Amino acid sequence: MQRLNLPFTGIPSFCRLPVVTDFEELDVDVAIVGIPYDLGCQYRSGARMGPRAVRNASTLYSLVDVGYYDHELDEYLLKGVRMVDCGDSDIIHGDPRQCLDNAETMIRKILAKGAMPVVIGGDHAITIPVLRAYEGQDPFVLVQLDAHLDFVDIRHGVTEGHGSPIRRASEMKHISGIAQLGIRGPGSSRHEDFDSARDHGCILFGVRQFREQGLENVLAQIPKSERYYVTMDCDALDPSLAPGTGTPSPGGFDYYEVVDILRGIARMGDVVGFDFVEVAPQYDPTEVTPQVASRIILDFLGAIFLEKQRREC
Repeated sequence: MQRLNLPFTGIPSFCRLPVVTDFEELDVDVAIVGIPYDLGCQYRSGARMGPRAVRNASTLYSLVDVGYYDHELDEYLLKGVRMVDCGDSDIIHGDPRQCLDNAETMIRKILAKGAMPVVIGGDHAITIPVLRAYEGQDPFVLVQLDAHLDFVDIRHGVTEGHGSPIRRASEMKHISGIAQLGIRGPGSSRHEDFDSARDHGCILFGVRQFREQGLENVLAQIPKSERYYVTMDCDALDPSLAPGTGTPSPGGFDYYEVVDILRGIARMGDVVGFDFVEVAPQYDPTEVTPQVASRIILDFLGAIFLEKQRREC
């Protein structure tokens, strides 16, 4: 029987992609992964529901095919790119260490199969085990889009909360440089944390600075590399566009600014991974936030593989 298979029917994997949970069978270009963990939050929890909400929202883009024509670029994106949804890493309630270890193990298995992980969080602590999974690979530059610096070293004995992922990343030998874009507002960190970030060589831009200097000038100051990893916190976006997050901060990027930044990074080198974190859908009954998140993920994937194809020509 022929099916129309509308977006609101069936099981909501990301963009209705095939689901593969047996890593021995993994033979793809992209593996979508959820890490529904929010035990690292210092304020409002709820990002554990982010992967499910983003997947559900993404079904809007599955009516025809995950590949799509972008008339602004006059390009057909993601044609022939092999993508699957690998489900979620296992979460053990009350045991943050085991949760983060499970996430790292899952990403290591995906990388061992030659696929690029695209990770949906979860709070920003999940970026720590994801980045650790790349240990032993060629170095890359980390680019963070975020309202907050996330450079806390230790707070009441906690070293792997959602305020610490970039500090922990700065200690990883396979990360050759760090750029932090969108940083703004109170609660972003103490003065000493900013000093520490700069001492580690981090390149910092607030949204106001980004707009004053312009996209190309900012991209030119991101450390050069053949390889890049991008971590994006939902609160990098202005909360008028994405209110469904635990720590919203006024004055964020708009949608086109984010997409242009991500396209620019894709032009700079190979993107080896990407995570989008801190979607907490219960704070946005309109469901716009996970919708925007799913669209940005899809846009970035399109840009990554468009640039890969151009470099191979």
